Amino acid sequence: MARLGELERKVMELLWSSPGEPLTVREVAVELPHHAYTTVLTVLDRLARKGMVERTKDGRAHRYSATAPRDVYTAELMREALRGAPDSHAVLVKFAETVTASEAEVLRSALGGLLEPPTEKKPGSPKTAG
Repeated sequence: MARLGELERKVMELLWSSPGEPLTVREVAVELPHHAYTTVLTVLDRLARKGMVERTKDGRAHRYSATAPRDVYTAELMREALRGAPDSHAVLVKFAETVTASEAEVLRSALGGLLEPPTEKKPGSPKTAG
């Protein structure tokens, strides 16, 4: 997973904050007034090469959108950090000790859903859409 530089992160924040609405280079550059249009274009092209953004043609312009939402990117960064640790179990324990009660509940709920065995269908029961 690509680590982001400061300007790349700012650009991604703009794209993540407008899901479903790809932005032109000019629209991104307007939000980053201390950076030249060409600098913003270079950053967007670099992010496209990293697979972080998708570029689509819109008339004479190109529009850019994030290829994945912010939570997917953040979760992958967390997985990458965990994979790089010599003792991932110790890291998980330390992390668990730092979360708030509501964050712990979210984790419990997510893990519960992953750890529960699938329910078996009874003969003659209707099929579920899937």
